[in-house]
Amino acid sequence: MKVEVKIPSVGESITSGVLSIWHKKDGEQVAADELLFTLETDKVSQEVNAPAAGVVSTKVAEGTEVKIGQLVAEIDPAATGAAPATPPPAPAAAPAAAPTPAPAPAKSSPAPAPAPVVIEPAPQPVSSDSRAVRKKMTPLRRKIAAQLVKAQHTAAILTTFNECDMSAVMSLRKALQEDFSKKHGVKLGFMSFFVKAVVDALQAVPAINSRIDGDDLILNNSYDVGVAVGTEKGLFVPVVRDCEKLSFADIETRLAAYAAKAREGKISLDDLSGGVFTISNGGVYGSLLSTPILNPPQSGILGMHKIQERPVVVNGQIVARPMMYLALSYDHRVVDGKEAVTFLIRVKDCIENPARLLLGA
Repeated sequence: MKVEVKIPSVGESITSGVLSIWHKKDGEQVAADELLFTLETDKVSQEVNAPAAGVVSTKVAEGTEVKIGQLVAEIDPAATGAAPATPPPAPAAAPAAAPTPAPAPAKSSPAPAPAPVVIEPAPQPVSSDSRAVRKKMTPLRRKIAAQLVKAQHTAAILTTFNECDMSAVMSLRKALQEDFSKKHGVKLGFMSFFVKAVVDALQAVPAINSRIDGDDLILNNSYDVGVAVGTEKGLFVPVVRDCEKLSFADIETRLAAYAAKAREGKISLDDLSGGVFTISNGGVYGSLLSTPILNPPQSGILGMHKIQERPVVVNGQIVARPMMYLALSYDHRVVDGKEAVTFLIRVKDCIENPARLLLGA
């Protein structure tokens, strides 16, 4: 009896997705628990394994939007025994190849007929005429778009700026990097310093660690910080939980694991939910300054930017220092200007005096 393959449930609020890739094509052999297809939804990209071994018979094409519970393939276990032997596939290939020569003579035999056939590549005018290509947005991209528009329409977003001298953090990283990497198996990056600085600032300015829910104000007592990760499939914001309890090594390890999961399309809904604040690092792409958009329903997001040597005045002298612009976008319905500026200066102070973070002072 053939085994049905249906779209699995990937979360309570998700009702559909796009079957983006068949890792096993129609007629191919698949082993039990072997990767079968990738499902992209408006929240996550999930890989689905085969429920049984056998020959795959696909029911929908790649790129098709499918519903949860929809039948998308069947697996014939009866064909499993024939698969291990190499000879069977060869005959299967021969018949497939046979039809190919058959049409070829049919086309070449009537010499005049190829003329209309050659005209068939007359999609040329279409392609040369069209300067744009239309394609459907993926569910994830649609969700990102909707979230960004929602943030702009529902929150009173304001951005305040400052800059910080990265000299102390860069010197400390350089001094500790070798021992840190050997001991923990990950590099000491800038992000762990900023995560710790954000936690310190959230503790000092609790208003930013809150959100509006209807007519109520929810005050968060947790410090679960989302860190934006850009991938080819879109922007993901996995959440590093209980940051106030984590060491620098803990944070770097979790960030590395999330980055790997995002690249491999294995981020889960749990990884993305429950953040109270977000950090976005446009500096890795070369951005010098930006105004980040809130990640609803959060009330604040910190934008990091490119480190660039600039002339600054230190003790009355003009010197070159590695400087980074910082941007805090916040919901002005919840956070007053004074609180936002206080928060950003607190982050700046922590980065310029990183020993305080390491010592928890």
